[in-house]
Amino acid sequence: MHRTRRMATLRRSLRLLRAFAYEQFRPRIFYSMLARDTRSLLDALCHDLSLSPASSLRGASVLDVGGGPGYFADAFADCFYVGLEPNVSELSAAGLTGFGAVRGDGAALPFADESFDVVYSSNVAEHVPNWQAMGNEMLRVAAPGGLVVLSYTVWLGPFGGHETGLWQHYVGGEYARRRYAKVHGRDPKNVFGESLFAISAREGLEWAESTGQLVAAFPRYHPWWAWWLTRVPVLREFAVSNLVLVLRA
Repeated sequence: MHRTRRMATLRRSLRLLRAFAYEQFRPRIFYSMLARDTRSLLDALCHDLSLSPASSLRGASVLDVGGGPGYFADAFADCFYVGLEPNVSELSAAGLTGFGAVRGDGAALPFADESFDVVYSSNVAEHVPNWQAMGNEMLRVAAPGGLVVLSYTVWLGPFGGHETGLWQHYVGGEYARRRYAKVHGRDPKNVFGESLFAISAREGLEWAESTGQLVAAFPRYHPWWAWWLTRVPVLREFAVSNLVLVLRA
């Protein structure tokens, strides 16, 4: 994992943390930066796991499960990129056109077995109630030897409650939703129990290990020297924030 570790610097962590502040009111800034970072991460993983001798995804078929309104498409312009999104309003939210978008359910992907070289999902699993089914579907449509990367927000991490606050979700998801609605006069975009669900680091690791295909797990937004946190029960629930699970099909 030499190249993946090399990109996981403290400077990168701070840059992504600053960009997170724009997620709600200037999403293009946040998601464009996240898209570029995702591309760099996948390129590094492909190189480290010998998926591509050219150490790049160039020309590969890539499925983005939960691709949203297309912010990620530009970062994968040199690939055969397909973004899958179940929500029509999300598809049109940014007013972007020209990207390969498919409307569909991540837990029942509308693609044949072994269709893509790389299948990834960035910050989506915590928004679907049957995230394990989504993970299994991602493995199904990945070509033999291909890469499956599932990255999600850990519930007990500081960003587990998303826009409802840094501590409110520790009291409870329903409390965080009610407090947000009281303060802002409207429900949050991510409603606990409807479009936001509690997933622990332990649950993600147990699912990935049960497939027999897990090759790496690490905190996405941490510098490499803090990756050891993933291996420590309880502590990882609060400190990992976003967990990356890397599997080989």
